[in-house]
Amino acid sequence: MTPSVRPDARAFAKAESVFLAGETGPVWRVVEGIVRLDRDSGPVRQPVQLALPGDLIGIDALCERRYQFGATAFTACRLVPMPLGADGPRVALLQQALLQHQDRSEDMTALRTGSVPQRITHLLCLMGLEWRPDGRALGGEADAIRDALPTLREVAQVVDAKTETVCRALAQLLPPRSRKSGPVRALRDWSSTAPGRLATAWAAHAAPLGAAP
Repeated sequence: MTPSVRPDARAFAKAESVFLAGETGPVWRVVEGIVRLDRDSGPVRQPVQLALPGDLIGIDALCERRYQFGATAFTACRLVPMPLGADGPRVALLQQALLQHQDRSEDMTALRTGSVPQRITHLLCLMGLEWRPDGRALGGEADAIRDALPTLREVAQVVDAKTETVCRALAQLLPPRSRKSGPVRALRDWSSTAPGRLATAWAAHAAPLGAAP
C-alpha cells in the first residue's frame, strides 16, 4: 500500500538541488526517494551521505544554524518540512538525527570500501531496485534499473571509483539492455521490502566480485 502524501510535501526531480550549503531553512524528512548530501570543495562536490526515506536532512536547523552540506535529489524524491516550534519535538528529532547518522555512516563505509561490484550492489539495494543476489534482474526490469540510476559520474562519485570502472561493474551485475521496444516496466515501491533484500544481497556478495579501482 502506498502511504498517503502530506499536502505540504515537495517533489524534486532527479539531480535537482534541494538546498545549498550556507542557506537557511527547515529540517526536511525524506518520504520518497534518496537525497545526496555533499560537502562543497571548490568546483567538486564531495559525497557525505545518502538520506533514505524516513531520514531527516538539514538537521543544522535544529540548532538554528545554516546548512553545513548541500542536498541534491539522487533520485526523484519527495520531502516534507518538519515543525520545530516546541522543545519536545525538537529533542525527538535530535535523537533521531543522532541514530540516523550512525546508520548512514555505515552505509557510506559499505559504499566506499570493498570491490566496486560490492559497492554498487549495496547502492542498488539501498535504492530498493528489483535485483537478485545472483546478479540477474527480475524479468525485463534490468532496463528500468539502469534508467533509475543517476548518471555514471554521480554513481562513481558515491562509490569512489572511476566512471569506466562503474560501467564495467554494472555490465557484470546486470544483463545487457533489452532491444525490445515498448515501455519499460515500472519498479515496485520498495519502502517495506528493501531492508530484507539489502541484507540478503549483501550477504550473497560478501566475496569479492571484481578488482577495486
